[in-house]
Amino acid sequence: MTQLRVVLVKPSKYAVDGSVERFKKGFLPNATLYHIASLTPARIGDVPVTVHTVDEYVWTDLDYLRWLHHDPDAITLVALVGVQSHQFHRALDLAAYARHHGVRHCVIGGPHAMTCDTSLLQGRGVSFALAEAELIWQQILDDALAGELQPLYGRNQRWAEKLPGTVINPPSTAELARYTAPMLGLYPVRGCPYQCNFCSVIKISGRQVRSPDIESTLESLRRAKRGGVETIIFVSDNFNKFPSVRELLRAMIDERFGLPFFCQCDTQIARDPELVELLGRAGCCEMYVGAESFNRKTLKAAGKHHNHPEQYVEIIRLCRQATIRPHFGNIIGFPNDDEEEIRHHLDVLKELRPTVASFFILTPIPGTEQYDDFRKAGLITERNLDRFDATCPTWSHPILSAKRLEDLLYQCYVSYYGFLLKSGGLSIKEQQQAIYHRYTAAQRTHPMAGGVDRLRLDTAADYAALRRAVYDIDLVPLPDSLSLSGRDEALNRRIDWRVQRPVEHATS
Repeated sequence: MTQLRVVLVKPSKYAVDGSVERFKKGFLPNATLYHIASLTPARIGDVPVTVHTVDEYVWTDLDYLRWLHHDPDAITLVALVGVQSHQFHRALDLAAYARHHGVRHCVIGGPHAMTCDTSLLQGRGVSFALAEAELIWQQILDDALAGELQPLYGRNQRWAEKLPGTVINPPSTAELARYTAPMLGLYPVRGCPYQCNFCSVIKISGRQVRSPDIESTLESLRRAKRGGVETIIFVSDNFNKFPSVRELLRAMIDERFGLPFFCQCDTQIARDPELVELLGRAGCCEMYVGAESFNRKTLKAAGKHHNHPEQYVEIIRLCRQATIRPHFGNIIGFPNDDEEEIRHHLDVLKELRPTVASFFILTPIPGTEQYDDFRKAGLITERNLDRFDATCPTWSHPILSAKRLEDLLYQCYVSYYGFLLKSGGLSIKEQQQAIYHRYTAAQRTHPMAGGVDRLRLDTAADYAALRRAVYDIDLVPLPDSLSLSGRDEALNRRIDWRVQRPVEHATS
């Protein structure tokens, strides 16, 4: 009997030295990988379907490459999922590798394919998914069974208007063991109502806040707990914009899941103390907030009008009151930033003293409004998409050199976590985290890279000939951004403005 063998791969990226970035232990299983695995049926008609999942960041050998070879007893579909621009070269190389070894069906999906023009690479035996998996995944599976993939999927509609209630099955025990702790990422809500010009979220997920029924999330949590998962990360970008967030949290409290979770909230959470308290009672252990800058003028220029730095201290207070670790995300290298501004930012951050802080260099991510503006102005200096990961300088800053920006990035980490360690008051776990961040940054490695103990197994050079043979390129040229279809524009216009407005007096 024919069977369909689906190989889902979350590609890694090529580091500056050309090696494939890998770690002996990873920080977090990729949420998209297991989301699409859970969307895949066990059978299609009379045909059984088997699924292999690979997070390249945490594979400590190359044995998984055998799954990218033709199997005479099965139809093989290789899907490179959740591919961001800095992972695009690696995804192309893996697809070329699979084609070279007899696999006929390869598809690349994720943020880059959804938001960037890939026409230069089309018609070369690799398909591209331009839409959310809920819209197109079943069609891709059916076409693989029928014998031929279409060149493009989702050309006319990027986002599903309604999300089905997909129940996520957790990684296996063996897969969970590849990470520093057994975690699972879940998407209870998608979309962001804001218009920050540097952010790709509104291009990937849209501005309409959409969510499935909460029962699917609750059942995913039940399965996670039974499967040995000990911590959940709600990877949605604005968890506090989830219309059913209170209902979900109360249900988690009632069922006594006992699963600590991380979430991300926008800065308007400062105006909703009741929600912060409810988050704490439901098990929230860490809240990520995109503070970005303490300069209101800088924030407004970037389209982040909803961030008011004077509210940041209230976020810290509410989190600590609810025993939630506040995690502030910071961006250095906005156009008006100079060294004095960055030092001032660091001083203010130390006064606020969030338990966790992460730092990134302002990066014009392909597909975003900022990317289009910078490219039109001739500001982008980097031509290798591998570098567009928010840790490398990629454009001509009017004040700071590329080397100085990179130096300042690591100095921010070393200075801030050195300050935390000296000031005391950290738990043992928090001390360990601070030491790790400070030590890693001192070695000029970004602490958020994805794991610990780097491995060097293969490099971009190992796949260079294949890349040239299949795509006739050495590097992908900087792409144009894809415009939204009329249908997607219409969905964006249907924003529920009650979601965007600040909450003045919420009730729990």
